[in-house]
Amino acid sequence: MRRSFIMVQDVAMVLVAVALSLVLSRSNLSFDILSYAGLVCWASIAIISHLLFRYCGLYNTVWRFASTPDFFNILKSCGILTLVLYVVSLVVRYFHPVAGLNERQFIVFFLVSFTIISGPRLFYRFLRDGASWRAMRRRGDETPAKQALFVGRLGEADLIIRFTRTAEPGEYSIAGIMAIDEGAPLGHRIQGVPVVAARPRLMEVLEDYASGTKSLDMLIFGNGAEREIEEYSELVRVARHSGIAVVQFAGFSELGQGGNLVLDAVEMETILRRPTVPSDIERIGAFVAGKRVLVTGGAGSIGRTLVKRSLELGAEAVLVADNSEFGIFQLSQYIDEKDHARLKVRIVDVANRQQMTRVIGEFKPCIVFHAAALKHVPLLEENWESAIETNVFGTLVCAEVAAKFGVPQFVLISSDKAVDPSSVLGMTKRAAEQIVSSLHETNAIGANGQRCGTRFFAVRFGNVFGSNGSVATIFQSQIEAGGPVTITDRRMTRYFMTLVEAVDLVIMSAADAASREGREDYAIYMLDMGKPVPILEVAETMIRMAGKSPYTDIPIRFTGIRPGEKLHETLQGENEELVELEISKIFGLRMDVAEWPRVQSALTALQTAMKTQDKALSLAVMAGLHRPAPSLDGTVLGSSPKTVGQAG
Repeated sequence: MRRSFIMVQDVAMVLVAVALSLVLSRSNLSFDILSYAGLVCWASIAIISHLLFRYCGLYNTVWRFASTPDFFNILKSCGILTLVLYVVSLVVRYFHPVAGLNERQFIVFFLVSFTIISGPRLFYRFLRDGASWRAMRRRGDETPAKQALFVGRLGEADLIIRFTRTAEPGEYSIAGIMAIDEGAPLGHRIQGVPVVAARPRLMEVLEDYASGTKSLDMLIFGNGAEREIEEYSELVRVARHSGIAVVQFAGFSELGQGGNLVLDAVEMETILRRPTVPSDIERIGAFVAGKRVLVTGGAGSIGRTLVKRSLELGAEAVLVADNSEFGIFQLSQYIDEKDHARLKVRIVDVANRQQMTRVIGEFKPCIVFHAAALKHVPLLEENWESAIETNVFGTLVCAEVAAKFGVPQFVLISSDKAVDPSSVLGMTKRAAEQIVSSLHETNAIGANGQRCGTRFFAVRFGNVFGSNGSVATIFQSQIEAGGPVTITDRRMTRYFMTLVEAVDLVIMSAADAASREGREDYAIYMLDMGKPVPILEVAETMIRMAGKSPYTDIPIRFTGIRPGEKLHETLQGENEELVELEISKIFGLRMDVAEWPRVQSALTALQTAMKTQDKALSLAVMAGLHRPAPSLDGTVLGSSPKTVGQAG
């Protein structure tokens, strides 16, 4: 009925346009327009216009979403109609001369017809989704829209303004645009919103807003603005210091009135300008979907994210093995309620062979992500026995039990501390790498060219930003307490990666390992973490993000390097060969690997040293495992070979 009404309306508008063109051009026709001949003319014009408009697709448009091409189609249709009527009039006048009809009337008809046919459509679009209509509907709202400044490119600004004016409910209103485009038209307007600033006056204008001269609730950065704006961190600091919320545009949840802007919190990894790695969702999804996944240490930062990501990617079930009751409770709050049916938890010690045998035997996982580890460098210097028990023998137990039950893949989450280790943590992580690497080589290639049994490998990377005990969480608590922020050494640097980014790359490494056959596979994968970041820069930036000044509002104190710490970490050892893969940000590592009998002998010697609480000997055994030498065969590492599943 609506379409029929529009058709009748258009025909009526055409007839009105004919009458107006005759009146406006002061035409004196030689025949009566209400005579039989006149009525035939009116009917002919109505039929011709209706058929032409249908042919031109004028009724295939949803006018609520009309745009420039749709109005151009009306212009084209009216032009063709005018031309057709003009040609018909020439033919009629050839046989029956008509006075008072000339080209002037047709020009006026074209202009009038386009105006009165497009006018109702334009007005409907304006009423349905226009800014004024939205504003009128929101006048009575108890909570007015948040006033925001947008900082970014004009193209994004146009999309966001259009969306904020049509979305329900109206949460945000763009009050001004701070453009970063070259030659941005300062003072001009986009959909009525002024361009209030352009480079290089972004900071000056924001400070004007922040000083209270103008009301502002939010600062919205465009996508990727942190890489394009030099004073990005300073803009964040000024805004937060003035109580202005800072977010970053990431897209739309869905279009139209039911959608929302996707605004991400501005985190430290953004401030540090480390570009994130795009995830190959299709590949990691295909790898995890429908599989049973076991995550040891699943209540920790990396483990928790591995659990959540596996559930999101469609794992059949995910089991968490952790010894922290409170951590598991927190995990249950972190996981979406809809995924709880696929989540299972077990409070176990990964170094307890009996417990892990029961867990793996009952759950029958397809993938084991071994993230369980103790990892606080200074604490483990004193508590070295616990470090060895969890990080070394916990890895051994989990790996051997996985091999016993034929788990297809075992993935060790390793650390850059394992490279040329100088701490107890580093030595235990290096020993864990050697266990996994040796088992990787032990699972000999069968006659068909494929590896037999469990695929063992490790993924090595540096610090994860925001994880439990990371510098970010420590600095944040110190800043909230008013300082001081403590840094061991002003020269210290570390690699940083976001949790989600690291976890996706770990899963991608596992997917790559599963696809490799023969000897062209790797026992160790390494993630490309970009350039190391000075810890002092992290502290200063976090203080500014809190709206305070380093050294003035929040003091920074240097405490000196603690036992086991390095000034600079590395991801690749001297005797390790880096192999570029076809996967972005992931490398394979080739290195010297101790044979499994040597690893078993070292582990036996390590157990003996621990029983006598001999720290020096324990470290010496792990150092020998790190740098295996023939001279160790008859001393520390000497013992008879055992098969996988019997060591420890």
